[in-house]
Amino acid sequence: MTADSKHSAPSFSTARRWKIGLDIALRTILVLAVIVMANYLGAIFSHQFFLSSQTRVKLSPHTVSILETLTNRVDVTVYYDKSDGMYSTVMSLLNEYKRLDKHISVQVVDYLRDPGEATLIQKKYNLASQLNNPNGPPQKNVIIFDCDGHIKIAPGEGLVQYAPVGMTKDKKLDIRPVAFNGEKMFTTMLLAVVNPKPFRAYFLQGDGEPSLSDSSDTGYMKFGEILAEDYIGTVPISLLGSQNIPPDCDLLIIVGPTLRFTDSELSKIDQYLAQGGRLLALFDYYSVDQPTGLENILAVDWDVNVVADTVQDLQNTVTGKDVDVRSFSQHPVVDSLSQSALEMVLPRPVSPIPQPNAPADAPTVTPLAYSGPASTLVGGRGALPHAYPLMVAVEQNSIKGIASGNGNTRMVIAGDSLFLNNRMIEAGANRDFAGFAVNWLLDRQILLNGIGPSPVVEYRLLMTQTQLQKVRWLLLGALPGAVLAFGSLVWLRRRN
Repeated sequence: MTADSKHSAPSFSTARRWKIGLDIALRTILVLAVIVMANYLGAIFSHQFFLSSQTRVKLSPHTVSILETLTNRVDVTVYYDKSDGMYSTVMSLLNEYKRLDKHISVQVVDYLRDPGEATLIQKKYNLASQLNNPNGPPQKNVIIFDCDGHIKIAPGEGLVQYAPVGMTKDKKLDIRPVAFNGEKMFTTMLLAVVNPKPFRAYFLQGDGEPSLSDSSDTGYMKFGEILAEDYIGTVPISLLGSQNIPPDCDLLIIVGPTLRFTDSELSKIDQYLAQGGRLLALFDYYSVDQPTGLENILAVDWDVNVVADTVQDLQNTVTGKDVDVRSFSQHPVVDSLSQSALEMVLPRPVSPIPQPNAPADAPTVTPLAYSGPASTLVGGRGALPHAYPLMVAVEQNSIKGIASGNGNTRMVIAGDSLFLNNRMIEAGANRDFAGFAVNWLLDRQILLNGIGPSPVVEYRLLMTQTQLQKVRWLLLGALPGAVLAFGSLVWLRRRN
C-alpha cells in the first residue's frame, strides 16, 4: 500500500452517505404522497366523476365595457366554503374581473376553516341584516362588493340554475347545475356599488296594463328583473287624478294598455315627451278595436303610425298567431340581434310617417324590425303581401347651438307587448331586446351588449367495476411500486 493510497478518501465518505440517505428519504416521502393521493381519489370517486370546463373564462363585451370605465376601487370578499362545487368557478370568474381591472381586489374567507376571520366579516358587513335575516344565522356562500362603503351582496345560491337531467339508480331525479349566472350578477353588483343612485323607471298602471309584481304567464315580473340587472329601479305609477310624472323619471314604460287614456293622462304624457322624456311603449292586438289615444299623440307629434291591425306571417310562424322576426335594420337597439330572432304575437305594424318638408328639429323615426316579405294584415283584405315594420326607435333631433332642456326625447314603440311577458320573454332574443331597448333609451351605450348565463358543462367519465378496479391497482400499486423500484435501482448502482 502506497502512501498516497493511505491518505485517499474512502469510496463512501460521511458526506456522501448523508446525501444518499437524504435522497432515499425524499423518494420515500414522494412514494407515500402518491399513495395518499391515490387513496384519497379512490375514496371520493365511485363509478363516475366530472370535469368542468368553467376554468376558462371569457367575459362578455358588456362586462368588458364596464370594466374599462371603472375608476373606483372595489373590494370583493368571497365568503365561501372552498369545498363547495361552484367555488372554483366563482373564483375563475372573479380572477378574470381582477385581471382586466386593477381597481378590483379579491379576498377569500372560508367560514368553515377560518371562523375568526369569518366573524370579522359578519360584523363588518352585518351579513344577517344585509340579507334580510336578522333573527337567523348569517347567510353562507356570498360574494360581497364594497366600493367606498357602498355595499351589495350576491348570494351564492342565486348563481346557479339547476335542472333535472335524468334519474339516479334509486329512481330519484338527478338534479345538476345547467347554467351559471355569475357574470350577470357580478356585473350588476359592480354597477350598483359604483353608481349608488340607480336610474328610475316608472311603470304605468290604471289603464289595463299588467303588473311588474305578477309572476303568472301574463305578468311582467321577469321584465322587472331584467331592469334590476342593469340597476334600474322600477316604480308603479298611475296618472289618474292629480298625479304627474315625477321629475326623477328617467324612463316611462307603458305596456299593453287596454283602456282609453283620459285627456289628463294624455296631456301629462305629451308634456313629458316634449320636455325630453324617454318612453318605452308596447301596444298589442287588444287595443286594435279600442284605441288608447296615445296613438294620436305619436302620429301628430312624433311621426309614428301605430296601425289598427295585426300582422300575419305564415312563412315565419308556428301557431299562425306568432311571428318569428329575423329581419332587422341598423340601429344600436338591434345591432346585436342580427343573427337572432324575436318571437312576437299578433304584432301591430308600427311605421314612420313620411314628412316631405320636415323642420330641422323633426324627430328621426327608424324602423327596427320587420316581418317576412310574404306578410299580410289580418284585417287588410286585398293588400299585396310585403314586409311590415313592427317597431321603431324615435329620437328628437337637436338644433346646433340651441339647448334641448332635459335632453333629446327618445322612444321605442313596438306593436306587441306579449313578447315581453313572463311566458314569452325567454323565447328567442326577446330578453336581449328588452335590455338593449332600455339601455339605449337611457343613453347607456356601454351596456348595449347583453350578458347571458354560461352553460355548466360536465364531462362524464364512466367506468365499469372491473375498469375502476384496474385504475385503483394502477394508482395504488403500479405507480408507487415503479417509483420505489426505480429509486432502489439508483441506490444500488451508486452503492456499487
